[in-house]
Amino acid sequence: MTGLSILIPIALLLGLLGLAAFFWALGSGQFDDSEGAAVRILMDDD
Repeated sequence: MTGLSILIPIALLLGLLGLAAFFWALGSGQFDDSEGAAVRILMDDD
């Protein structure tokens, strides 16, 4: 039972850190160009 009292707060903390990292990436524009690289590789620039 003491293991759960340690692991549950650690799991919640890691989840919140992941959520904060996602919102930071969202705010800094990491997901703005979702199709750019996929389309750019198919373009033939002669």
